[in-house]
Amino acid sequence: MSLNVLVVDDSAIIRKMIIKTLGLSGLPVGEVHEASNGQEGLDTLETQWVDLVFADLNMPVMDGEAMIDQLRTTDTWSDLAVIVVSTEGSETRINRLKEKGVEFIHKPFTPEEIRQVATNMLGLHHESASI
Repeated sequence: MSLNVLVVDDSAIIRKMIIKTLGLSGLPVGEVHEASNGQEGLDTLETQWVDLVFADLNMPVMDGEAMIDQLRTTDTWSDLAVIVVSTEGSETRINRLKEKGVEFIHKPFTPEEIRQVATNMLGLHHESASI
């Protein structure tokens, strides 16, 4: 089974880093879609099947938390696996996000962190996923 992934970040460089790190993580990655803000992310979800979303918080147009709020109130995406990748340091905000059913990874991140969090969140077995 391959995972279709959506990477939502306003920085093209960070999107490429997440995608490259995903490739190194050993996760079975299928299609990878990119969006530069939360609204583009929601628009992508209208036309593409996605198993896992990586999202930044601070973006123009629609930030990551607003996008997550939209996902959680839409039947189709209410259980979609979302991992926030951010420099956010506020424990209050991180806890609020976790209450919305998302996981959190601080930047900078490693392939091992991405694999561990995604594997746990999706309930995958990762015996074959080695770096």
